[in-house]
Amino acid sequence: MAEDKSEKMLISFMCQRCSQPLKLDDSLSSFSEHISAELNLPIHSNPDVDLESQATSFDHYISPCRLVDSGNGFMLISDENESQSLSHTYKKKAALYDTLSGNSNIDHPLCDECTDYLIEILQQELDDTKADYEDYLRYYKMLQNDKNEPKLMELEKELEDLKAEGSRFLEELEALTKEEIELQTAIAEQQAEARRLDQQREVYYKEYTKHQKNYLQACEDAKSLECQLNYTQMQLDKLKKTNVYNATFHIWHKGHFGTINNFCLGRLPSAPVDWSEINAAWGQTVLLLSALARQINMTFERYRLVPYGNHSYIEVIGEQKEFPLYGSGGFKFLWDTKFDNGMAAFADCLQQFQEKVEKGGKGSKQFCFPYRTNKGKIEDNEASYSIKIQLNSEEQWTKAMKFMLTNLKWGVAWVTSQIPVDVEENMQTDN
Repeated sequence: MAEDKSEKMLISFMCQRCSQPLKLDDSLSSFSEHISAELNLPIHSNPDVDLESQATSFDHYISPCRLVDSGNGFMLISDENESQSLSHTYKKKAALYDTLSGNSNIDHPLCDECTDYLIEILQQELDDTKADYEDYLRYYKMLQNDKNEPKLMELEKELEDLKAEGSRFLEELEALTKEEIELQTAIAEQQAEARRLDQQREVYYKEYTKHQKNYLQACEDAKSLECQLNYTQMQLDKLKKTNVYNATFHIWHKGHFGTINNFCLGRLPSAPVDWSEINAAWGQTVLLLSALARQINMTFERYRLVPYGNHSYIEVIGEQKEFPLYGSGGFKFLWDTKFDNGMAAFADCLQQFQEKVEKGGKGSKQFCFPYRTNKGKIEDNEASYSIKIQLNSEEQWTKAMKFMLTNLKWGVAWVTSQIPVDVEENMQTDN
């Protein structure tokens, strides 16, 4: 098998573990068919022991090589032409190693060192197997000596029960699996619903913030309106307590003169009053009596009051006559009595007003004016004072004006006291 032995040596096989070239024994060149048949018998080994992992892997086949001396060692050179012309002896050896490798977990051939290592492994496996055998044998003998060993029928029944319980557990597992799928589906739906609710909550909080802002603004506006309402209510209460007639027509006195809105109504030699002031006082007096009569729904007979500032006058109903309630002073003729007639007509209207007011009260509510008015005169107990200027002194006329204003002040007080009663009666009538 070797050519030019001084240069190269043909190597047929290598160790399947360490890849070292092998020199095979000559006895492997010839063996009988009986030995070949025995070698083809399967080799039983412990399946629990992985010889391949302990003896390294032999799953690669190393083709024949030539070992050439390179001076520093040997070099393996494959020779494809020579492998294609293997001899019959080489084929038999290869078939032998294939058979050995096929019947065991170890690839062949092996070198001496790898074989010794493998033998140590197999020896250890054998020792472990013997130890296990002794343990099993000892346990078996202990079971034979145990008199309380359960019978086969009981064990079979227990086995059947366990199988039935296992089947029940499998059914429960299947049901739980199905329930888990349903729960996962429900969880997915709930998660989708949670996302939707989160979106709605975000929108809600935005709307809530906007409405909260509007609410706070509305609260501020409400407080402002409440303050304004309280102020208005205070003003209203103040106005309700205010006597409109007294506030509008302030009747008082200034020495010997009666005054209305600070206008003196009268004239004295020692204290002459300008006629423009007297005329303005008469205008306020006519307006006051007209307002009081309208308040109690009274219509004067024979006359109609016409308030016109400092040129107020009185109309005679049905005669197309007018009597002025303003004067200019100076010398007056006896037949120039228009101003006196106007004042007498006003005294007649005042007398009608007093009589209506005094007739309205009954019993303890009977109302009486401090001064009587009768035919153009103002009576004070037994004394009387004419309201006219002609054939009268300025002192007498000034007193008559003062008493007249006093009666009007009392009339204001009576009309004011009747206003709440009238309002209440009107409300009850409406209901």
